[in-house]
Amino acid sequence: MVSRDDRRAVALATRRSRGRVVVRRSVEPAEPVEPAEQVEQVEPVTTEVEKAHRSRPVRARVRHPVPNRKPRLRKQTATPRGRWAVRLLTVALLGALAAAGVLGRQWYDQRQLDTARQQALAAARQETVDFVSISAATIDQDLKRIADGATGQFHDEFTQDMSQVRAAVVDNKVQSKGTVLRAAVVSSNAHTAVVLVALDATVKNTNAPDGRLSHYRIQVSLTRDAGSGRWLVSQLQFVG
Repeated sequence: MVSRDDRRAVALATRRSRGRVVVRRSVEPAEPVEPAEQVEQVEPVTTEVEKAHRSRPVRARVRHPVPNRKPRLRKQTATPRGRWAVRLLTVALLGALAAAGVLGRQWYDQRQLDTARQQALAAARQETVDFVSISAATIDQDLKRIADGATGQFHDEFTQDMSQVRAAVVDNKVQSKGTVLRAAVVSSNAHTAVVLVALDATVKNTNAPDGRLSHYRIQVSLTRDAGSGRWLVSQLQFVG
């Protein structure tokens, strides 16, 4: 019969041995695994629609930059002060244009008057030289030249006395040549002019075969012919 002390000794020994005992499990060799049967690969069935889609080239989607949109400006309502400013500016511009038109017209008219003045002055110089330059050798040409530059009263008087002038020049063997010293326009407009001309002329005749110097001051009135535009002598008179 086991005593109580023996039991205690066995129990104590059992406790101490539990920490040292290693339980080893026997590993049995695993059974060989048979290789799995190879499964035949089945090609996927492709429909005609899928083929058509696959044959199309893949297009990359390009995103175009969206232009910056300008912000809409609110329409501003013109203020009364702004409206008056616009009206005043319009009136000023119209006034400037009108003034420019008036000045342009005045400039054109003045230029026309200046041109007429110069033409009348040139005609007066030529006609007075022709009047005092006459010779018995060229009497017919000289008289015709004077008559061609005359009009109105002077033309009528000269043509009436032309035969007497011709006879006096031929009989006295007159030879005269004139030179203009000065000429000035007394008055003028677009159609008429008055010119004063100072001339010297050397006159030879039977009484003065060596020639004699004569001084003349002649005032001529001229009229512009509407048809030809020429300035013709309408009156001629000696004033000193």
